[in-house]
Amino acid sequence: MSTLTVWKFRTAEGAEDVEEALKSFQKEGLIKILDAAVVSWPADRAKPRTKQLLNLVGAGALSGTFWGMLFGLIFLMPLLGAAIGAAAGALGGKLADVGIDDDFIAEIKEKVTPGTSALFLLTRDEVPGRIGAELPGGGAELLHSNLDTEREARLREIFGDDTTA
Repeated sequence: MSTLTVWKFRTAEGAEDVEEALKSFQKEGLIKILDAAVVSWPADRAKPRTKQLLNLVGAGALSGTFWGMLFGLIFLMPLLGAAIGAAAGALGGKLADVGIDDDFIAEIKEKVTPGTSALFLLTRDEVPGRIGAELPGGGAELLHSNLDTEREARLREIFGDDTTA
């Protein structure tokens, strides 16, 4: 079973600072990372920076399109025009089918704010609490966790990615 977890950090650099720890967890067999991305939001910026952590992932990775659309829905939607909003609304309905619904988006919008960061982690067969306890930086907060095997397959179908881990 795959799990999509979102970890919030108290600093804008916190999420990026865990990349080495994640590599170590993967080498030790504590976690199998299918995909990962970070959102860093320096306090002095109007919008966050996003980055897919490509050097952590392998065959099970989702496309950059998924992360771009997800981060657009979460962080940029109020800035987009009505025409794009309608298209995103249709996509949003499909994402809700896989557990990425309005509640998920609202929670992330509310908690990932200027001066903080977040790690979006798609893993297989890991226990979020166990990983959270090992993340460096003290104070990683689990915001959301979901995605069973069926929902992962649906997500890959939505984004035209038929590869599996």
